Amino acid sequence: MVTPRQVQLAKDGDAKAAAGEYAQAINLYESALDGTAASADVHYKLGLIYDDKLNDPLNALHHFKRFLTLEPTGKRAQEVKGFMKRDELTLLTTLSGDSMVPRSELVRLNNENLQLRKQLGDRWAAQKLAAAEEKTRAAKGKPNDAGKKSGKPRTYTVQRGDTLASIARKFYKSSARWHRIQEANSETISKPGDLKPGQTLVIP
Repeated sequence: MVTPRQVQLAKDGDAKAAAGEYAQAINLYESALDGTAASADVHYKLGLIYDDKLNDPLNALHHFKRFLTLEPTGKRAQEVKGFMKRDELTLLTTLSGDSMVPRSELVRLNNENLQLRKQLGDRWAAQKLAAAEEKTRAAKGKPNDAGKKSGKPRTYTVQRGDTLASIARKFYKSSARWHRIQEANSETISKPGDLKPGQTLVIP
């Protein structure tokens, strides 16, 4: 949940970035991060500062990846993926040119990339599972199942034009099970013709 303090920190960071005070902007932006989806925009701004202003592709990649973790399908997702490809190429080129970037940093970067991909996969799986569980709960909440959930027998008031077969179809999705209803109400219904509007039937 975004707090007023986090919003203010992000605004202060914007002001420092606009003034060219990038170190202070970075400190303010990082203080505004809270790990929620609202942090995606701040990670995006940090990535741009490291990329465009400080020529630091390694830190830019970190923040762009965090952005994609929080907003994998956001409107800037494709743009950020393009930035990441460019930064990864820059790092590899720098390494092959005898740069001072340690190989261990690139190993760490690759491992972090794998972890983020796993996190995205886990998030999609969790969302799919939650949707399936919600669908199951909704199905269980249908009126015809109320008796089963409460443990009390279901009842039905006969309407004009009803038959045992039509009532069975309503509750069991099959008219062939009308015998079950007749047996459960044998005291009042000895044959299908005994059915009358206004009767209350027990539905087993």
